Amino acid sequence: MHIPDGFLAARVWAPSWAVAVAGMWCCLKRAGRTLGDRAIPLMGVTAAFIFAAQMLNFPVAGGTSGHLLGGVLAAVLLGPWAGAVVIAIVLAVQCLLFQDGGLTALGANVVNMALIGSAFSYGIYILIASGSPGRGRLLASVAAASWCSVFLASTVCAFELALSDTSPLRVALPAMAAVHALIGIVEALITCGVISFIVKVRPDLLYAGKGGAR
Repeated sequence: MHIPDGFLAARVWAPSWAVAVAGMWCCLKRAGRTLGDRAIPLMGVTAAFIFAAQMLNFPVAGGTSGHLLGGVLAAVLLGPWAGAVVIAIVLAVQCLLFQDGGLTALGANVVNMALIGSAFSYGIYILIASGSPGRGRLLASVAAASWCSVFLASTVCAFELALSDTSPLRVALPAMAAVHALIGIVEALITCGVISFIVKVRPDLLYAGKGGAR
């Protein structure tokens, strides 16, 4: 889902950069209000884990492969604002040091995977998890939000490619949606596995901000 340079027209990547910068500024400001100093080490550990996990690809179908997005995982541990910041940092490091995703397309990648894949998808998690403290409800909400994070991010990516005349929407949308619907299942399984383990050993690590679920 990392868009490389040359795939997006300036009319798409330039506004995407503007949205990404504005979104990250908002996330940084909100994260500073909701997180204490004790959360900073957790942000570092979460970023390192997601960075390493994204380097591992798994086969999906038709020669395609996927990797953990990690947006919902970061949001459930750190909250939607810090979670989005962590994903944006991971994307920036991958782009600048490993050429995984283009510099001009970095804004679009941040919008897709950090703002939509983490901050927005956290709302789905809260919508399902709120009102029920049970572990089963918690994991169900994590699974649903994780799948949606991948599917929604890939759908927006398809629209970005279509608006750039890189691929017609009638081709890009079904292709991206079909593959990432499968990737989303693996995303949900991995995220649920990690969260389930954390709930058993350190439930206090789950984000418990306003509207949060434990």
